[in-house]
Amino acid sequence: MSDAPQHERPGPDLQTDRPHPARVYDHIIGGTENFAADRQTAATALRTWPGLRTSMLANRACMHRMARRLAGLGVRQFLDIGAGIPSSPNLHEVVQQTAPEARVVYVDNDPIVLAHARPLLTGAPQGRTAYIQADMRSPAGLWADPALHRTLDLSRPVALMVIAMLQFVEDAHGLVEALLGPLAPGSHLALTIPTADLAPESRRLAEDYTRGGIPMYLRGRAQVERLFTGLDLLEPGVVPIPRWHPAPGEPALPDTATNMYAAAARKP
Repeated sequence: MSDAPQHERPGPDLQTDRPHPARVYDHIIGGTENFAADRQTAATALRTWPGLRTSMLANRACMHRMARRLAGLGVRQFLDIGAGIPSSPNLHEVVQQTAPEARVVYVDNDPIVLAHARPLLTGAPQGRTAYIQADMRSPAGLWADPALHRTLDLSRPVALMVIAMLQFVEDAHGLVEALLGPLAPGSHLALTIPTADLAPESRRLAEDYTRGGIPMYLRGRAQVERLFTGLDLLEPGVVPIPRWHPAPGEPALPDTATNMYAAAARKP
């Protein structure tokens, strides 16, 4: 008989036998919170395109620029869809440098992220942060979560950050509409999204991910632009991620060094 107390409940099923996008990403950028299945998928992807790590790091830098710019425009509430495993500086650290009172809700469906979410909950004392375990493909569960409503006031504008996530959804347009629908006028959508337009290796990369158990859908520029239908697209529009308001003095990457577009827009 086991010596474990009988009242203890089993922990969450971490599904370590199959790859998860957050953990594959974690491994590629040098993290340690990943498993053999994640590392195998990452190794296959890097053999297909060794530049994937550069693109992922450029994507994270773009997320930081987007967050700072939106905070500079007066946004004080942020909803980060697909937050991933914590890696400083996190979103709340970036925006609270500009606005210490900013509120941030992180969302992810990986139990590993939940296990490491505590560091996310420490921010500027004037602001507030929270973590919700939810699947972006089921927005109704997210909108029903009490933690969301304790942290964010949905009657006021929110920045919806969907960073490198829509490639895992077949109906990206439908999901964007479902996520934006409850948000107040003046809210913003900021996204980065993989494409085959820039790096030719991306198509094979998507095939590798799909064979590895992570279905991936790439979008062309016109498809990405349609995701912003009815919104006021901010300058410079839909562009390769290094071109989205590069930081002064930041070394310029060629478009083909990344496989992602970036864009942000305001909800009228």
